[in-house]
Amino acid sequence: MTPRSEEVLENIRERLRMENEPRERIDPRARKVWTISGAMGAAVVMAIALAYWFAIPALDAPAWTGWLALALALGYAVWGIYMAPLLRTRFWRYEVREKEMEIQHGILVIKRHLIPMVRVQFVDTEYGPLMRYFGLTTLYVSTAATRFAIPALPKERAEALRGEIATLARVSEEDV
Repeated sequence: MTPRSEEVLENIRERLRMENEPRERIDPRARKVWTISGAMGAAVVMAIALAYWFAIPALDAPAWTGWLALALALGYAVWGIYMAPLLRTRFWRYEVREKEMEIQHGILVIKRHLIPMVRVQFVDTEYGPLMRYFGLTTLYVSTAATRFAIPALPKERAEALRGEIATLARVSEEDV
């Protein structure tokens, strides 16, 4: 890359950066997991689009609808395999503090959640076969109102964080 293009990229990164973002990022291996998941989803969508394209003569549908279905499936594949995993790993952040925890996520609309430790009811972890293969797990923090997730943490980090949040939540309840 040229120095000018690096400068442009850094300018874009700086404009996308939010103030006081949570410090912790999810594991970089999450991108691989989400890329594989996206490829599996894209394969299903592409198979449906191809089935429709081959069924056009029997359906008496205009030929352009088949090409449109294939183009949309291809666009979905590019999004699911490349763009979404890249952006998700960029914007997923979290931070655990003594009195609260903060979670930031989203691609087009970025959401930030501030969860007081006194509201935490329980903390658990979950992982499927793909996450297990990469040694990752999702940490769930539940309050009376909703359930928050921090995806793609290394298994050891998720277990340590689960214990830390549970301890901080107990201490916070004793303060009330």
